[in-house]
Amino acid sequence: MQLGQNVVIRTDVTFGDNVIIGHNVVIYDGVSIGENCVIQDNAVIGKQPLRAKNSALPELKTLPPAKIGSGVTIGTSSIIYAGAVIENDCFIADLATIRERVAIGHQTIVGRGVAVENDCVIGKKCKLETNCYITAYSELEDFVFVAPGVVTTNDNFMARSKERFDHFKGITVKQGGRIGANATILPGKVIGEDGAVAAGSVVTKDVLKEEIVAGCPAKKLREVPQNQLLRNQE
Repeated sequence: MQLGQNVVIRTDVTFGDNVIIGHNVVIYDGVSIGENCVIQDNAVIGKQPLRAKNSALPELKTLPPAKIGSGVTIGTSSIIYAGAVIENDCFIADLATIRERVAIGHQTIVGRGVAVENDCVIGKKCKLETNCYITAYSELEDFVFVAPGVVTTNDNFMARSKERFDHFKGITVKQGGRIGANATILPGKVIGEDGAVAAGSVVTKDVLKEEIVAGCPAKKLREVPQNQLLRNQE
């Protein structure tokens, strides 16, 4: 293992072979890291979440340690929270945040500045590009593409009234779904298999399988071309 300067490794942390750790990295208790991983400067792995004193959310309990698979790269100043599971060969770019109880499938790319909030499931071979925001309680299946600046939401009540606690719901993107730059997806909406959302759109209704939607509010534009469908890719 190659260690940089000022690295803090707490108790019961386990490492596979050929791990490279940069300067000023902090790894919390019980974290497991597979072989051939690269953890760059100032990364934090296994951080327990905090709760604001006036938060409406329930009191937090101590979560199990984070688990990092083999062949994973974690970029500079990224934060991986406790309870997160990152599978093999993922790439987590600089300044990304992966919150508690998040699972990320193998070979997924999480771009620079991306935030994946708590209790999300991200499939394999997804691409989450620079500065997109994946809201809590969302599920992205395999081969999903999310372009830069995309915003997803889970609260139609916008923090007013206790009724909202019964209706929190993230988004769902089925296998092969794609979301263009700066699109906004409203709470609970489903993007079907190979569905596509055009850049800048506001999705207020579910997107059906293999259709392209565009506009504000988003409406069907046309079918996804056959040569763009996931099943037709080599």
